[in-house]
Amino acid sequence: MTRAIMVQGAGSNVGKSMLVAGLCRHFAQRGLRVRPFKPQNMSNNAAVTADGGEIGRAQALQAMACGVEPMIDMNPVLLKPETDTGSQVIVQGKRLATVRARDYARLKPQLLGACIESYRRLAGGADLIIIEGAGSPAEINLRAGDIANMGFAEAADVPVVLAGDIDRGGVIAQLVGTHAVLSPADAGRIKAFLVNKFRGDVTLFDDGMTEIADRTGWAPLGVVPWFDQASRLPAEDILDIRSARRDGGFRIAVPRLNRIANFDDLDPLSNDPGLSVEIVKAGDPLPVCDLVLIPGSKTTIADLEAFRAAGWDIDLAAHVRRGGHVLGICGGYQMLGRSIADPLGLEGPARTVPGLGHLDVETTMAPTKHLARVAARDIASGTPVRGYEIHLGETAGPDTAHAWLSRDGHAVGAASADGRVRGCYLHGLFNGDAFRAAYLARLGAQGTAFDYGAGVEATLDTLADHLAGCLDLDALHALAGPVRA
Repeated sequence: MTRAIMVQGAGSNVGKSMLVAGLCRHFAQRGLRVRPFKPQNMSNNAAVTADGGEIGRAQALQAMACGVEPMIDMNPVLLKPETDTGSQVIVQGKRLATVRARDYARLKPQLLGACIESYRRLAGGADLIIIEGAGSPAEINLRAGDIANMGFAEAADVPVVLAGDIDRGGVIAQLVGTHAVLSPADAGRIKAFLVNKFRGDVTLFDDGMTEIADRTGWAPLGVVPWFDQASRLPAEDILDIRSARRDGGFRIAVPRLNRIANFDDLDPLSNDPGLSVEIVKAGDPLPVCDLVLIPGSKTTIADLEAFRAAGWDIDLAAHVRRGGHVLGICGGYQMLGRSIADPLGLEGPARTVPGLGHLDVETTMAPTKHLARVAARDIASGTPVRGYEIHLGETAGPDTAHAWLSRDGHAVGAASADGRVRGCYLHGLFNGDAFRAAYLARLGAQGTAFDYGAGVEATLDTLADHLAGCLDLDALHALAGPVRA
């Protein structure tokens, strides 16, 4: 019989995704067929499944923790913010519509059906499903029609564990306050709680755990000490990617775009001990460095305008004049060209805007989204390159003749005549150790060879051990309820 448990948070960014990844790895190590599930995610950092669908990057990591391929059913609803008030809605891997936040509620009944369908389909091949909530159930203004937290838990009849974050302070108020504002039925669905991100001697919070248990009636599962290795795991939120500044070494500057997307390209670089990676926020100039990497964007034209408003276009031109290297990936690739045309108004008003002009290519936005896993080859070194494409638009022009990647004998990407400015649509290309080392060595980096994939796997093992050492995971497993048909 398949069982399920849901991990919700007393607030956003309390560490739910990491907790679920660690739980998935722990129970998979016990020999269970474990699957992650998140009914609704909101992120512009997506992964492409083998069947060409989109899910949240966190669910792809959780699938890795389970030792299985990511599937669209692991995250049936993905919201990809395009503006402050509107998002693209991905349902079971495919784009459904772009809607304003105030109109999204009308879709929720339809979306709940898709969530339940995916959940039950996923259960067909699992012993245990570990479900991740989104945001917090304490946002009771969103309870009507909810599909992310208690609305889904009620519809699927799933017991809940609530996680609080002590690092931000006020964790007793987080958890007890959540109990106070929930309806009796929703509060009763929560069976246990845990406290995450504790720094120092956890026994100092023994009285705090007792207070929370007494005031809520929920069972305490334990206190999770701060996990120092969290930065070694792929991040879903750009806020979780720290600038990795080291003395000396090859310096990479990454402008933080407003709608940065699919920035998992940065994870292997920020974990490479031979590199110094700086995430540059608006208002700060691009520093003197060896490589400027312009990442993907959910709204390329708007981010290009913000890039110019920050003065980064001037900084980038100076960097190129000094002989520095530039790499644009996906939206960053489009920005580096001579122009971007959006004749159908897919990203806003229909218009054509000038690009940064460092590559002799032009991009035209088109409604068909390219979604595919890609196996290519680095032309200079012959090393394999694996990644995925997830973009709107077609890019063409003279500099595609200087392509530096090849796929099935066809050119991929573009480069300037001197090879210092390059671009491509391929995300995840730096996950491959041989390619990453070969590419960076050509740019002058030294000693950058390390096994990134093995490091992620080892960190997941360490995370599983970390949780097993501080939480009552037998009790958590016993709380899991049956998946009902």
